Amino acid sequence: MRSAPPSSRFDDDRNLYIDMLRGIAIVMVMLLHYSLAYRLHASPLNEWISVPTLRTIFFNGNYGVSAFFVVSGFLITRNIVRRYGSLAGTDVMHFYKLRLFRLYPSVVLALAIITVLGLAGLSNFVNANKQEDFGNGFFVIGNLSVLTFWHNILMERVGYFNYAMNIYWSLSVEEVFYLLYPLVLVVARRRWQLALLACVAVVVGPAYRWIHSDDELFFMYGNLACVDMLVFGCVAAVVADLVSWTPLSRRVLAVVAFAAMVGVYMQGIDGNEAFGATLLGVATAIFLVAVSRLSPGSFAGLAVRPLAWFGSHSYELYLFHIVVLGVMVDRVPRAAMAPARKLPMLAVFFVLSALFAWAVARYFGDPINRRLRTRFAVRRMDAPSFGEPSPLRFEERG
Repeated sequence: MRSAPPSSRFDDDRNLYIDMLRGIAIVMVMLLHYSLAYRLHASPLNEWISVPTLRTIFFNGNYGVSAFFVVSGFLITRNIVRRYGSLAGTDVMHFYKLRLFRLYPSVVLALAIITVLGLAGLSNFVNANKQEDFGNGFFVIGNLSVLTFWHNILMERVGYFNYAMNIYWSLSVEEVFYLLYPLVLVVARRRWQLALLACVAVVVGPAYRWIHSDDELFFMYGNLACVDMLVFGCVAAVVADLVSWTPLSRRVLAVVAFAAMVGVYMQGIDGNEAFGATLLGVATAIFLVAVSRLSPGSFAGLAVRPLAWFGSHSYELYLFHIVVLGVMVDRVPRAAMAPARKLPMLAVFFVLSALFAWAVARYFGDPINRRLRTRFAVRRMDAPSFGEPSPLRFEERG
């Protein structure tokens, strides 16, 4: 089967609505981290919006990560079917190569920057929690925990120990999923087996969060705490290929699902530790099914394109926005940030993060990914019949 040329970030092979959703999710995550650093609710915004509402908007950004997990399960499942023909036909080693080439270059760069800044003594990049300074030698353990997919487990053991590295727990959750998912697909080849495993995951997720509802290091960051989000996305990808709805029905369902997502978000995480993420996951999955075959009109496409750009760069933004913010907080501590400066500095934060993410993707992550795939991950079945080198078809970024 001949593969298509590398796709741009905004060609016909992408779904702008899915990129828009990822854009909203990464914006919520960035607002959360900025607000934790500078208390954005104590800014001129509170002249128009109540402080409780602002706190709800800004401090529930972890739901953005939950949405990312659903999208990841959705896109990975769709790409597996497109690439290998069926779930059971997954080429496990090829899958691993693609994930490695896509994710590792940028995260290695991010960890290198964090390590250098930590060794230089910047306070937000050193390894210390409230009780203990782990020292520079802990960078070896911290970096390895990210690169070998147990950073969230390390945090459960030692707490929040490195401001700029703490958020990489989600990479460990996703990488463990990427490690196990193709194995499950080639072992559990019958539909009923996959359905049974999905049902188990949907039960285990909220049960684990309920048991650990008093400790966010577990109910937010544990592998079992997030497994149902990923499974909701996988199921949505399968359902999306089975349903046949009119464009109007899809738009109505997408609007209803998105409204439900907003409602769950505004209910907050506190008090909803067990089932809040479940409700968000279900609503996100329904939204993905609805928009999976929905093309935006010219006006809608223009309206969502800025957020879609953030979504298409969400991985780089996730990795590097915390580096930008860590340096900002080191240079301008919270006590030195006047309320009137918080919104202008927020704009600076978003612009610098976007520029950083774009530069890393354009000049580092994507070129290395492309080169490694060309050299090590071109499958014989993808080669064109007339003997020319096979150009690569990049999956939707995830």
